[in-house]
Amino acid sequence: MQLYKKISIWLVLIAVSSLFGCHRASEKVVEVNPKVKKIVLPPDFVAEHIYSPSDNELGSWVAMTFDNKGRMITSDQFGALYRVELPPIGADSTVKPNVQKLDFPKEDSEKKDTTKNKVGMGYAQGLLWAHNSLYVMVNHKANDEFKKGSGLYRLQDTDNDDQFDKITQLMALDGSGEHGPHSVVLGPDKESIYVVAGNFTDLPKMDSYRLPPNGQRDNLFPIILDPQGHDADSHDKGGWIAKTDSIGKKWELISSGFRNPFDLAFNDVGELFTYDSDMEWDFGMPWYRPTRICHVPSGAEFGWRKGNDKWSPNYPDNLPAMLNIGQGSPTNIMFAHNARFPEKYSNSLLAFDWSFGIIYAVHMEPKGASYEAKAEEFISGSPLALTDGEIGPDGALYFLSGGRKLESDLYRVYYKDYQKIDLKERKIEKETEKQRLRKMLEGYHKLSAEGTAEKLWPYLKYKDRFIRYAARIAIEHQPVSTWKDLALRETNVTALTEAMIALARNGDASLQPAMLKKMETVAISDLPLVMKQNLLRAYELAIARMGVPKKQDREELVNHLAGLYPSHINTLDQQLSKILVKIGAGNVVEKTIPLLYTVKDDTTNQNVTQSSDLILRNPQYGLDIANMLAKMPPAQQIYFATVLSVANEGWTKELYENYFKWFYDAFGYKGGNSYIGFIDKARKMALERVSKSQYAHYNKLSGDSLLSSTGTSLAFEGEGPKGPGKNWKMEDALPIVEKDSGDRDFKRGAMLFSAIRCGSCHTVRGEGGSIGPDLTQLGTRFTAKDILESIIEPNNVISDQYASTIFQLKDGSSMLGRLKNEDEKTYYISQNPYAPQVLKEIPKKNVTSVKTAEVSMMPPGTINVINADELKDLMAFLKSGGNKDSELFKPKNK
Repeated sequence: MQLYKKISIWLVLIAVSSLFGCHRASEKVVEVNPKVKKIVLPPDFVAEHIYSPSDNELGSWVAMTFDNKGRMITSDQFGALYRVELPPIGADSTVKPNVQKLDFPKEDSEKKDTTKNKVGMGYAQGLLWAHNSLYVMVNHKANDEFKKGSGLYRLQDTDNDDQFDKITQLMALDGSGEHGPHSVVLGPDKESIYVVAGNFTDLPKMDSYRLPPNGQRDNLFPIILDPQGHDADSHDKGGWIAKTDSIGKKWELISSGFRNPFDLAFNDVGELFTYDSDMEWDFGMPWYRPTRICHVPSGAEFGWRKGNDKWSPNYPDNLPAMLNIGQGSPTNIMFAHNARFPEKYSNSLLAFDWSFGIIYAVHMEPKGASYEAKAEEFISGSPLALTDGEIGPDGALYFLSGGRKLESDLYRVYYKDYQKIDLKERKIEKETEKQRLRKMLEGYHKLSAEGTAEKLWPYLKYKDRFIRYAARIAIEHQPVSTWKDLALRETNVTALTEAMIALARNGDASLQPAMLKKMETVAISDLPLVMKQNLLRAYELAIARMGVPKKQDREELVNHLAGLYPSHINTLDQQLSKILVKIGAGNVVEKTIPLLYTVKDDTTNQNVTQSSDLILRNPQYGLDIANMLAKMPPAQQIYFATVLSVANEGWTKELYENYFKWFYDAFGYKGGNSYIGFIDKARKMALERVSKSQYAHYNKLSGDSLLSSTGTSLAFEGEGPKGPGKNWKMEDALPIVEKDSGDRDFKRGAMLFSAIRCGSCHTVRGEGGSIGPDLTQLGTRFTAKDILESIIEPNNVISDQYASTIFQLKDGSSMLGRLKNEDEKTYYISQNPYAPQVLKEIPKKNVTSVKTAEVSMMPPGTINVINADELKDLMAFLKSGGNKDSELFKPKNK
């Protein structure tokens, strides 16, 4: 019996050892690099961490390319260039890359300067190896440390010693920073060079323009510049894409109207794509545009303008996104043509998001003269601040993380059976008939032979939007005198609309009466929705470019359009309301005020990512999203309120009362960083139109008392941190707190706890959020060092009770949230710390794996806005557990 028991115990131990993965003493335990452990990959892919430039004091890398010898060249965002010889795929972790700083000849003024911090070439946000040269897109304001300013440079090795000895500036650019000049890529002809720049980069004089350089506001919506001052001094047309030759001699504008695209990519048939950024401060507003993948044909306009002036993607005089992704910070894009990946990804566009650490695989199919697309989450990590990437000569994906002086790393991802992938068998995309037709029309995006406008005119009525657009831009390149009569004789509604848009953009104001009469021959109420929207846009452009019509024409236009409003279709009512207010339709105010309280936003979410799925991926940005989602602003109501802010006709006392009361309620919603400022600007524009005797009443009624003195935020009880802040480290903070011998201020500690949003997630004495631990007993259980480490280095230790979970799904995507409950079929997760009761259900059958996230919900840098005295008061509040009678707050020097 004893022997039987011993054998049974022994068998159980073997079973337990097997279950928990125990190893024999002779087996080698392979530890996964924590930098790799956080990365979520598709099945059968492998990730390797290759190098940490920041760990080696080489900065934070944001750009890369491969030279003709298979070596990687990279750039520190605020420093030098480096050349990297990489270890082969699967090499032992002890095999390190060979990293060399690239040295360059100094300018004469620099030769006398022995300062070690001098940089010969760097500060690049774009690198390209082509024409046996390194092309460098410098993003930098020239200074003593680095004398070269923003622009495109060509580096050459003229004596074949494997060192660059010649630097030529091909184009100087006026712009810098995160919205300055970005990437440089090789064109599909293997000769041309394409560059992209953000909306803080002035468009330099070009030799030719695919998009005619006559763009204007073209918006009757009352303009409100960003209340926080964003984009206050830059030009109106946004970011742009241009083309040059290998020596930078001739420059041509390809497209504009972006916010801040970082990179470009071409597919097999030479079609151009970019990934444009959103303006996160606009979140919740009707003019907010998500990050989006754009197909960029010749002459494309994408409608970015300052403040609230952005164009709707529905407007026919700009092009829509191919795919709306959602919130984020786009960086790199590239096609996986040369990747030794399975066929599923062989023609995918890989799109990098810096904020939330996601590489999307965008799969596209031709649709007419453009494409339709869908995206999946290909690779992700939390955190994983993605900057740039390339497919290496070995067919692996190489990518960087870093930027903004963050911790920077170089990774390699490859398919485990990559050696079995034959790139010669990859399916090559073919150009469609409609794409060929569009490109034929684009060949006329320049002044062409006499008769061109008449030749291209039939394409203005083409069903495909991209073909109509290409035809109109081609016609706009021709003299107006050669086609204005064609426009005024046109009878097809589709062609007439395009012709009136072209005439409004290029003709003079004397043509307006004839244009209006021509457009009024169309029974607009009988048109399909899209055609109504397009024709209304033509009306808007005729007014925006040529002025409000004269009395009789204005009255006829009011009679023609007023009966359509309200249509109770949001996109249509946006257009109608601003046109009717601009031309002084008397009943537009009376019709619009009830809509301020009844109209609902369109609920169709066409973004790839839902905002709630992003909250826990990056606490620094995610908590802002969480705060907004808890009480989203009513976007359509905001649109109407802004339109009415400049209405001069049709007001009554009752209408004014209802209008200004709406603003008071609107200040209770949570939008992006500029939300309060935008609402207040519209409110103040409306107040300018009331009589002096009514001003005080309506000012109070509309919520003036709710606002801070700047009008860009709400007034809170107590004051915020005074600062100045500091990038607090443990070695700085701990001595200050441990050696504190002064009197501490309970009220200031409590105020700081609230002001820096600790109370959003943590409870103290029964008040606060529940997403993180209750801090009431903090001081009785932990030392000052423990508390500071949790604040300054939140990812070091994460309690299982408050950890987030990554759910990897079969479709390749993942979801991040706190697992609140589960049953036989479903996981129930909470993603929003401000609305923890809202649960998302994930069917277990769709989940392939579940693992604990390696990132804390608590954002880093929480205390970086406070000064030393404020840090002491905050720590005293935390250690006291919110007890104002604690000994910590008793005077020490009596």
